[in-house]
Amino acid sequence: MAEAKYIVDGNEVKGEKGFSSVEWIDDTYFNIHFMGKKFHGEIVEAATEDQKMTIKVNQRTFEVKKERPIDELIHKMGLDKKKVRKLHQLKSPMPGRILKFSVEVGDEITEGTPLLTLEAMKMENVIKAEGEGKVKAIVKEKETVVEKGELIIEFE
Repeated sequence: MAEAKYIVDGNEVKGEKGFSSVEWIDDTYFNIHFMGKKFHGEIVEAATEDQKMTIKVNQRTFEVKKERPIDELIHKMGLDKKKVRKLHQLKSPMPGRILKFSVEVGDEITEGTPLLTLEAMKMENVIKAEGEGKVKAIVKEKETVVEKGELIIEFE
């Protein structure tokens, strides 16, 4: 059975001489014992679905990725591609006033693209795309007051 390999900041890491153990304090903090010294660590971000983790050891940040033998097969089969939602409409997520649009008819958008700025309760909220599509029509105009659920943009 093939072993998993670990990639730290883009470089493959093999079992290092002098490494002895990891001591977990809780689910975020840990100590590493290496060459007779103790180093304090913290998990900054854990993307377990992608087998990635960002850790901080003695104020230095590392990205650690675990590559398993099955990962290559999953990649070859195309099963590692994330599904992207196809947009059809953007309805107002809250009541407010449209301050400005960040897109125009015909624009191709992807997930995270800013679409418009909506003022609600004296706060400016940038509404971003939750999928991908092409702007077909902007139904409302700038400075229009909208209620929650009102159609603002249509996509192809």
